Amino acid sequence: MPAPCLAWGRGAEVPDPVSASGAPPGMRAPVRVLPDEVANQIAAGEVVERPASVVRELVENALDAAARFVEVTVERGGRRRIRVTDDGHGMGREDAVLALDRHATSKIVSATDLRSVRSFGFRGEALPSIAAVSRLRVETHDGSGPVGTLVRATGGRILEVADFPRRPGTTVEVQGLFFNAPARSAFLKSVAAEARACREALTSLALANPGVRVLLVSDDRPLLDLPATSDLRERVARLWGDEAAATLLALPSAPASDGPAGYAVLGLVQRPDAAGPGLRRGHLFVNGRPFRDAGVQAALDRGYRTTIPQGVRPWYLLFLHMPEGTVDVNVHPAKAEVRFQDRSAVEAMVERAVRRALAGEESGAGLGQSPGRAPAPLAVAEPGRAWPDAAGGGGAAGTSA
Repeated sequence: MPAPCLAWGRGAEVPDPVSASGAPPGMRAPVRVLPDEVANQIAAGEVVERPASVVRELVENALDAAARFVEVTVERGGRRRIRVTDDGHGMGREDAVLALDRHATSKIVSATDLRSVRSFGFRGEALPSIAAVSRLRVETHDGSGPVGTLVRATGGRILEVADFPRRPGTTVEVQGLFFNAPARSAFLKSVAAEARACREALTSLALANPGVRVLLVSDDRPLLDLPATSDLRERVARLWGDEAAATLLALPSAPASDGPAGYAVLGLVQRPDAAGPGLRRGHLFVNGRPFRDAGVQAALDRGYRTTIPQGVRPWYLLFLHMPEGTVDVNVHPAKAEVRFQDRSAVEAMVERAVRRALAGEESGAGLGQSPGRAPAPLAVAEPGRAWPDAAGGGGAAGTSA
């Protein structure tokens, strides 16, 4: 009997693959339609990567429901329990049940509507994926009747629909995340790391929505408590401290003719003397939606050229305003990336806006505000709400480019 082959190479004997479908080796497995339970778990993999993904999706839904207060509670980094409560528009019984069906939405009727979506989404776009890999409980009331609705589901299957007394709004509780997908649960990080990820996800949404009070409690310990405010600087100070907020400069206004109509950028960038090589806090938003983009970040760094040494990483908060149809937000399963119709115009707008901010007197080391004079309030556009008026939007104006 020949010795087993330990190294595969030219002339080596390669073992037959094991067929997971049960078909004999070398035979093609038949094409099958997956059961809903398996299909929902696959779909959930695109949306629910970790507890922070659940927090982001549920809080986005609360914001789309016009919530002015969002409370998030996580236990064991979200592994054991995630609970998101809001005071926004709740759902009636029919909507609450439909929200657990795949592809259920109130924001899209036809494919052309995808070009003009201004909201984060609808509860029905996230709940089925979350429910497929958890034990889910939804308590909601739209204020139209004496009681609200309770829906319970496990592994994507609805177990109970009943009357439930509560105030208008919605509470979604997720227990045992990935209880039926142990292979995915094994890839989760430590409790502390998952709790930090939940905080980071909520921080980004809190910066995009300073007019909403946000509370995050992790294992009975408050991690975030952000009062509602109309001033972005105040929210930054609550997150990172007054000293850090004082190092940030508002982007100044620009000529309306300086670029495509309807394009604007608002936000804060760090003074060159305050920037360092360590931790970089940077957030990008387009029409109120957080996103990542290496090209936009590179454009911002080009705006700092000649003002900072190589390796320095200035902080920034940039809010881009784009007309409908000029940005595609549906190119990434987790909505982390977007596609611009005119990328060069966007990057040029950002670079010019940063250069203008750094050209002012306040960007110089040791200058800043005079004693007794606070920086002008900086308002930002929240999803579904009006963009601040450049002529009188409460402080620093938007930059057209």
